[in-house]
Amino acid sequence: MSRPRLGLRARLLALGVLGLVLGFGLGGALLVGALGWTLQRSVDAEALRTADAVALLTAEDALPDPLPVAGGQLRVQVVDAQGRIRAASIDADRLVPMLGPGELRPGQAQRLVVDGRRVGMSGPVRVVTVPAGTAEEPRTVLVAKSLSDVRHSLHVVRNLLLVGFPLLVAGLAVVAWRVVGATLRPVEELRSGAAEITGRAGAERLPVPAGQDEIHRLAVTLNDMLDRLAASRDRQRAFVADAAHELRSPLTNMRTELEVARRLGDDTDWPAVADDLLADTERLSRLVDDLLLLARLDEQAPADRRRVADDGRRPDVEDGHRARSAPVGPVELGELLRGVAGRYPSPPVRVDVPAGAWWVEGDAGELRRVLVNLVENALRHADAEVELAVAGPVGAYHLVTVTDDGPGIPAADRERVFARFTRLDDARARDAGGAGLGLAIVRELVRRAGGTVELVDATPGAAAPGLRATVRLPALAEPDRE
Repeated sequence: MSRPRLGLRARLLALGVLGLVLGFGLGGALLVGALGWTLQRSVDAEALRTADAVALLTAEDALPDPLPVAGGQLRVQVVDAQGRIRAASIDADRLVPMLGPGELRPGQAQRLVVDGRRVGMSGPVRVVTVPAGTAEEPRTVLVAKSLSDVRHSLHVVRNLLLVGFPLLVAGLAVVAWRVVGATLRPVEELRSGAAEITGRAGAERLPVPAGQDEIHRLAVTLNDMLDRLAASRDRQRAFVADAAHELRSPLTNMRTELEVARRLGDDTDWPAVADDLLADTERLSRLVDDLLLLARLDEQAPADRRRVADDGRRPDVEDGHRARSAPVGPVELGELLRGVAGRYPSPPVRVDVPAGAWWVEGDAGELRRVLVNLVENALRHADAEVELAVAGPVGAYHLVTVTDDGPGIPAADRERVFARFTRLDDARARDAGGAGLGLAIVRELVRRAGGTVELVDATPGAAAPGLRATVRLPALAEPDRE
């Protein structure tokens, strides 16, 4: 049975309290250690001062008896090389040295902690030894000072820390709980706002906190994401609605023709009906292929270049698995333009490719589809001819132009025609059978190739200015052929 996970607020508080406990524990240990070391040094300093003073009297052979000691907190003995006591303070033992034969090393300075009962004191005692006397008569001064005050002070401080630190940690935990709660309140508001979003039509926004902090930036970023999702949802709905409308037209034609043929019975001209149905079927097939192509282009990243067949079909899905991507390589524009123009009679399609090689990088199938769409669009509106040409390089690009001598497109509509299902029937009156997807496909494929496409007047100022589509494609040096 799994234990319930703590909430973010509780986890943050637990981490904070754990950090406080570790920090206070380490700080308390360092404080007690530093205090003990300081008090120990003060005890040693006092004992050494007394020992040095007695050693100076010993060197001058002016030892009083008993040895003078201020405050009665010290015990002093002067011992000769044989361990006999030569002088002592009033409270010190005059028969037994503070340090036994195995502990006392004549002629050496020592610092030891011994049992206080040796010197008539309670608790541990600090004993300091200092060499004294002369080389002929060596002496050792022993000074003992009780460590009871030091131990008592450390005990008091330790108890204060053991009581004060938990109280301090508890108080800080309460403050931290409230502070973390106030900090996470905007996050809870974001969560509540997100839970209320249902995906219905209309603007749906998350509350944005007033502070200019990370949560504010998160809310702004999430609202931008919601705007993009809403725009994408609107585009998908419009796409579905337009696709349904476009699909309805050929289906309605086919149904009408079949109903009329059934009513006419034997008088029906079945070959004519078959021709009409075949034309509507081909139109329907082209429309479905274009819709599938655009849908797949929307799914793929710009750098994911996959082969596009001339008829728009893409073998991306086969038996439930995605087909492999075709490699992107150098494409020679002159050969590509001549191959596309060869599919149409000449006139009206004419090719103008200067001598030389015009290399660009891209997928040959995708670039061929771009030219086919532009040429077919131009043929529907041209009066006499359509010209395919190559020019450049202009900067890092080669230019491919498709020019017709038809009525042209007003400047205000040249960007709009690249939108899906857009047809300018007034400006291009002889448009027949197009679904408004050809130029949308052109723009998507050119972008995938790293280029741009734009529409301009072929002969500005003329009654029929015509239309020139200019495609800029990244130029390449001639590849090595081995």
